[in-house]
Amino acid sequence: MNPYILAILLFGLGLGTTITFASSHWLLAWMGLEMNTLAILPLMAQHHHPRAVEATTKYFLTQATAAAMLLFASTTNAWLTGQWEIQQMTHPLPTTIIILALALKIGLAPLHAWLPEVLQGLDLTTGLILSTWQKLAPFALLLQINPVTPTILIILGLVSTLIGGWGGLNQTQLRKILAYSSIAHLGWMILILQFSPSLTLLALLTYLIMTFSMFLAFKLNNSTTLNTLAVSSTKTPIITSLAPLILLSLGGLPPLTGFMPKWMILQELTKQDLASIATIAALSALLSLYFYLRLSYAMTLTISPNNLTGTTPWRLSSTQLATPLAIAISMALCLLPLTPAILTLLIF
Repeated sequence: MNPYILAILLFGLGLGTTITFASSHWLLAWMGLEMNTLAILPLMAQHHHPRAVEATTKYFLTQATAAAMLLFASTTNAWLTGQWEIQQMTHPLPTTIIILALALKIGLAPLHAWLPEVLQGLDLTTGLILSTWQKLAPFALLLQINPVTPTILIILGLVSTLIGGWGGLNQTQLRKILAYSSIAHLGWMILILQFSPSLTLLALLTYLIMTFSMFLAFKLNNSTTLNTLAVSSTKTPIITSLAPLILLSLGGLPPLTGFMPKWMILQELTKQDLASIATIAALSALLSLYFYLRLSYAMTLTISPNNLTGTTPWRLSSTQLATPLAIAISMALCLLPLTPAILTLLIF
């Protein structure tokens, strides 16, 4: 792709998200989301592969549907209450429709079916943008809405954690596994959203760090399936030894960074007298942990036959920058002791 066009598209991505962040009016927020969607579509279809074009079409249709629902709900809210402000959602009908529209935008279950299919059709770089940056604008809106009935967010969160765990069990494609991992993590964030927005931000921050480091590690190895992970030890032995730790951090095992949000969320749910929901969420994390362990096993304990194609890649220098990967891996593994400081920053 032409570097000037790429720069314009990335600028459009950033501008769309920034407009949504800065807006207090539903129409302006909708415009920001639309700019965001239109800017990423050429990036998704840039390889002109049938699979990429199919993924782009699916993404466009789902995002257009969600945007239409959001515009319809905000107009209905203005008609019923006379308010266009994002924080003035008082009527239950438009509030529920907007929550469902934003759930469709980020891929929460049961509105998640498009996410694994779309992510599977993209390269790892565009998949990284879709899994991280594209979640920020809808989350900024979700954090500002006060749901009239708290039940809908709890249902969306629980179903997402369960489907995110179940869906990834039988997958061999890494991008689909990361998509189901994303659905499960989003479920944890939505579960705690109405009780403690600062914990939602904490979970989102740790999810972004861990997903960023995992995508970069897979991109360095050029791995897209479970089988290709077996040759990663000959390509990048150090990354191969660190990647299982990132995966276990995604699974939420102590003493890694991923344990922090799960620990705090379960504690807060118990304080809110939702011990049964906390128990189901904790058990659903075991499902996710199983397929993270499968990936760890494939990377570290499976050795491919040492033929010529398996042993030569380590001699070829990679064009990928090592610094972002090093910083992301360090943060994905070592942030747990800083929990009090991070929570203080997010709350105040």
